[in-house]
Amino acid sequence: MVVGQAKPDVAVVGGGPIGLAAAWRAAQSGLRVTVLDAGEPGAWHVAAGMLAPVAESSFGENALLELGLRAAAGFPAFAAELAEAAGEDPGLHRTGTLIVARDRDEAESLDRLLAFRRRRGLEVERLLPSAARRAEPALAPTVRLALDVAGDHSVDPRRLVAALRAAVRNAGGELREGARAERVTPHTVGLAGGETVAAGAVLVAAGARTGALTGLPVRPVKGQVLRLRDPRGAGLVTRTVRTHDAYLVPRADGRYVLGATMEERGWDTAPTAGGVFELLRDLSEVVPGVLELEVEELLAGLRPATPDNLPAIGPAEGGVFVATGHHRNGILLSGLTGDLAAAALRGEPLPDWAAPADPARLAPVAA
Repeated sequence: MVVGQAKPDVAVVGGGPIGLAAAWRAAQSGLRVTVLDAGEPGAWHVAAGMLAPVAESSFGENALLELGLRAAAGFPAFAAELAEAAGEDPGLHRTGTLIVARDRDEAESLDRLLAFRRRRGLEVERLLPSAARRAEPALAPTVRLALDVAGDHSVDPRRLVAALRAAVRNAGGELREGARAERVTPHTVGLAGGETVAAGAVLVAAGARTGALTGLPVRPVKGQVLRLRDPRGAGLVTRTVRTHDAYLVPRADGRYVLGATMEERGWDTAPTAGGVFELLRDLSEVVPGVLELEVEELLAGLRPATPDNLPAIGPAEGGVFVATGHHRNGILLSGLTGDLAAAALRGEPLPDWAAPADPARLAPVAA
């Protein structure tokens, strides 16, 4: 028996930013939507929320870069529309990013990134050490080089999810908390406890758990972060500061997110002393003041990754729809994925520029 509204047109499995964005867009288009949220915070709860498509992709990942650039260009409009629809601020922080080099090898890498961005016509400024320290006085005097990327912003994922939840409700969608999916078919979701939810279509946006539910090759990649607070308030750094190995993302209230490790550890979510040490060591070499911040939370999350690091958006083999595999770019791609997933639910094919995200490229594996 289905509790709540009449049989929905769409049951969305997953209450993170990907599932909620898809649910919001689907509800806006007139579909009856129910979101089934297990109530267990996913990777978004840990994520720093960087909107940095070039810095977050590797050289050669051209399809992923194209998706990221489109998402970044549209994110301010997405956030503004969401704020109006939800009546809540999704936490967009438009202060840019400073990518810094600690030694000669990293400086050479930054020069390659500089050339790449300029070839793409993307905004970037090369800063010598003195100029970098004028931009961010908290930088260490040992910084060798920096790139000022004014267009790489950040958003607070927790505020983003809160706004999306409100927007889904305001658009007429239903949110069911504590509804943990254990099995899916194209038209049903079996919940823990025995209930079956029937729907016209099922969209699985359950992060790293999507693989277990659908058979797609989606694996968990562990990431550890520190959430820090400056008791003196904001101002240690105003931009996101990135090194080759770590990043520090400021919030407007004097809080910071320091991350993130990349670990192939299966379903292990235990924070480790080694992970904390590596993050503090790497970032404190460029922002020594980070060692004076108070620790509020030490967290580890599981990013959902596919073999080619591209997301999977649309109908999968067997008829279930998916929106998963966003790896390090789930927050950045949330608005774009919401549009694409909602369009797929309405029977529209992926546009040519998003064709690499077709789930058909992924061969199912045994659960």
